[in-house]
Amino acid sequence: MTASSRARDAGALDDTASEEDRPPPAFLAFNRQTWREVAHLLINLPMALVGFVYVSMWLYAGVALSVTVIGLPLLALGLSGSRGLGRAERSRARALLGLAIEEPSPLRRHRRNRGFFTWLWTALKDPVGWRSTLYLFIRLPWGIFTFAVILVTLIIGWPVLGFVARGLTNADRAMVRGLLSPSGELEQRIEELESDRGVVFDTAAADLRRIERDLHDGAQARLVALAMDLGLAKEKLLEDPAAAARMVDEAHGEVKTALQELRDLARGIHPAILTDRGLGPALSSVAGRCTVPVDVSVDLAARPAPAIEGIAYFTVSELLQNISKHSSARTAGVELWRAQSRLMLQVRDDGRGGASLDKGSGLAGLAERLGSVDGLFVVESPVGGPTVVTAELPWRERAAG
Repeated sequence: MTASSRARDAGALDDTASEEDRPPPAFLAFNRQTWREVAHLLINLPMALVGFVYVSMWLYAGVALSVTVIGLPLLALGLSGSRGLGRAERSRARALLGLAIEEPSPLRRHRRNRGFFTWLWTALKDPVGWRSTLYLFIRLPWGIFTFAVILVTLIIGWPVLGFVARGLTNADRAMVRGLLSPSGELEQRIEELESDRGVVFDTAAADLRRIERDLHDGAQARLVALAMDLGLAKEKLLEDPAAAARMVDEAHGEVKTALQELRDLARGIHPAILTDRGLGPALSSVAGRCTVPVDVSVDLAARPAPAIEGIAYFTVSELLQNISKHSSARTAGVELWRAQSRLMLQVRDDGRGGASLDKGSGLAGLAERLGSVDGLFVVESPVGGPTVVTAELPWRERAAG
């Protein structure tokens, strides 16, 4: 091999080595997340234009027409639309920025208060809709700025693209968190309270219907029959005193029965023994009516507020009724005690088990009632037993006097 050919081969090897050592093009040096951030920043401008135009149109028209009958409904519809655009922006932030953000609670109103004006008022005071509107309104200047910066960086500033994209999208993340995220625990608590209020209303209405039905079918019907019997006895008083006396005697028995039914009804509303003596004696009285021997243990140094006391009483009463009807148990037990700011109760039996909180069951109704006052309700009931039901209620002090 000649010296010239060796030189050519050496040059070729040097060229190959230099190509292998040469760094890849700058646009290949970024990971997928960087490109997703770049895409987000480029999309900012068209999304900001859409949001700004939409908000400007409905807000201007709604305020201008607020003195007419269509102004306020237009504002309400505009806020609902802002909610929808805010949802789209949250989806974009999750997909392109990897931002873990929850959806706010849906706009809801209680089902008992349906109607146009209820919807209008609920929509107009929607904090999520107003925050979404503010987000859409202020985005246009930011969208123009980020589009221009990222476009110039793509053209002339490749080495700093990753840093620029990360810095701009961090500001985007902060805006999304601040204006489009749920209002934390407060909004969740408001939703829970609205749902619990519905449970309270439904429970109260059901109790009123039950009392009305018991009065109509029980004591009221018996008193009507009693009045008729006494009227007949009055007619026979002169012509057949013996028959009249028998009818009055029968009426006396009807009066006793009616009084007992009224006492039972009053006990179902709020038993006198609970008001006068507290949970210990009241629960012992309930346990005495259970078909299963019940061991009652109440360890309370003081009495809670009457409302909490009543809920605890009726919870235990219904659980003991379930034991009598369904458990096939031989023994049962009830325990009540105070643990700091909670009133704890536990009802157990050695029956066949299988109790559950399936929707529509009596236990599910109890769980809803306790949830309406910030309580808890837990059922442990494997098939074959035993069954242990634990409930917690907030401890509220009884008012003085």
